[in-house]
Amino acid sequence: MPRPPRLSPDDVAAALGGLPLWSGGADGIERTLELPSFRAAVEAISVIADAAELMDHHPDMDLRWTRVRIAVVTHSAGGLTELDLELARRVDALYPGS
Repeated sequence: MPRPPRLSPDDVAAALGGLPLWSGGADGIERTLELPSFRAAVEAISVIADAAELMDHHPDMDLRWTRVRIAVVTHSAGGLTELDLELARRVDALYPGS
């Protein structure tokens, strides 16, 4: 599979305008979910993992009690790609206000 092209800083800045829950830049973006319980946070990791598997694109996730930090970057491209933005959009669709 060909490596997706890395996005320019300007492209990333424009994309983050449509992803207000995410922060970062051309080297990667992240978002933290705030869930009502530890169990809900663990379940969120599972739900996001299922979405990531369908894309064959896997984020870094860090669980801290009721918080889940999600970080996306395409390591093989050395930065953010459209694939990362699509995964961020899917996470937002699953957890729009968390």
